[in-house]
Amino acid sequence: MSDLRARVILAQAARRPLFIRGGGSKAFYGLPVDGAATLDMSPYQGLIDYQPSELVLTARAGTRLAEIESVLAAQGQMLAFEPPHFAPGATLGGAVATALSGPRRASAGGVRDFVLGTRLLDAQGRVLRFGGEVMKNVAGYDVSRLLAGSLGTLGVILDVSVKVLPLPACERSLCFEADEAGALDRLNRWAGRPLPISASSWLDGPEGGRLTVRVSGSEPAVAAACRTLGGERLDDAAAADWWRGLRDQTHPFLTARPLWRLSVPPATPPLGRGATLIEWGGAQRWLCGEHDAGALRAAAAAAGGHATLFRPASQAQARELGVFQPLAPALATIHKRLKNEFDPSGVFNPGRMYPDL
Repeated sequence: MSDLRARVILAQAARRPLFIRGGGSKAFYGLPVDGAATLDMSPYQGLIDYQPSELVLTARAGTRLAEIESVLAAQGQMLAFEPPHFAPGATLGGAVATALSGPRRASAGGVRDFVLGTRLLDAQGRVLRFGGEVMKNVAGYDVSRLLAGSLGTLGVILDVSVKVLPLPACERSLCFEADEAGALDRLNRWAGRPLPISASSWLDGPEGGRLTVRVSGSEPAVAAACRTLGGERLDDAAAADWWRGLRDQTHPFLTARPLWRLSVPPATPPLGRGATLIEWGGAQRWLCGEHDAGALRAAAAAAGGHATLFRPASQAQARELGVFQPLAPALATIHKRLKNEFDPSGVFNPGRMYPDL
């Protein structure tokens, strides 16, 4: 801790930017930070407290997700937002800073829904605490949620307390033949019924489109859902590989560059933008290959959503097109005020989200 504080205070005094880095598994996400020294958080690791009966875990930011998930699994629990790893070094701090969630996001909630409290190192070297370590403690809760997805632009996340949930007693995955419109129609009809669907995906292929859903819960609830839904059951090992491949983007569709992510209302009809991979009941749509950024973002905005250049083909492309949907003037003003409040000298990850922040 003392070394981190010293590094931050020196950077503040010298007006030298810092690039906050954990395991580096998500370093690609966001705009590049030019001329910055790296603040390596990976040595700052370890569990601080874990109360299985309270469903709360607290760990340092550099703690690897794999370690946390192993500890939780031994107690029959999990990080319900199913954070992507992308690489073995993925850390809890990186998961919170990027606010990326995996296939279970649509049913369980996102990262912000599970962050209970944080400790933050600010640009003056002060350690600030927000929120708490129990689910009923909501003091400062909004600030803790604010740090999720901030990409390290507001300060150095030191520790995080997260709510955890029990692992499902049973899970099965089912496959269906469907085109894109048919898959979206099914997903939206199913969403209006009390079905324990915990993940969904659709992808076109040489033999036609395939809709895959995962149902989770008690044995009787899963069995009843499978009878209601029908479809073909996917082998458990193959299902685990499928959902892991989507979570960590090892599936070939998600390895192409550039890769765009569109967040839209689930009922949005097919966008007609070429090859598409759909998740989250229709709310998350991946597009690979070259696209007109302006037209794509306009189409997403018209549908009530936004488009992100998730994995650019190069840093030059990220700079040229921008990574995130341009902010409306009022939102841009709020972002600037927050940045100025937490990091007035612009020490932490300047320009990572937008060039002027």
